[in-house]
Amino acid sequence: MKVTRLLAGSLLAATLVAAPALADNHDGDEPQDRALVILTSDSLQTQGMAMILSNAMQQQGTDLQILLCDAAGHLAVEGYESAEAINTPPSNPAGQVKPEGILQMLMEKGAQVDVCAIYLPNSDLGEDNLREGVGVAAPGPMAEMMRDPSIPVYSF
Repeated sequence: MKVTRLLAGSLLAATLVAAPALADNHDGDEPQDRALVILTSDSLQTQGMAMILSNAMQQQGTDLQILLCDAAGHLAVEGYESAEAINTPPSNPAGQVKPEGILQMLMEKGAQVDVCAIYLPNSDLGEDNLREGVGVAAPGPMAEMMRDPSIPVYSF
């Protein structure tokens, strides 16, 4: 009898302690997946691949944070156009795409895009040259995201 009460009490205590941790859904909403995509490459195909994969993640429900630096920072500049378009696979109806076009589409669908903190000071550009909605990342919050084990980091 004492063992049964002890087990029942332990089970109740465990349930009370675990319930808040298990209650990750609020008002029926699914928890939002997040991802940090860091793009620094000057390669047109690498930039395109990063944007295409980011688009696929966003379509699958991932909340995207995109950090652009070095040559990839140019994608965030208003009016920037890649020298050429990328051919998509035959199964893709888009035909040809440019990384900056996909980036703009991602932003319109809610992706947060920033240039790294050292991009503008090492160029002849200012914040007013960036696409509308593009910010300048602060190292502290970016480092927090990179350290957060629940946020995968993809670097291209």
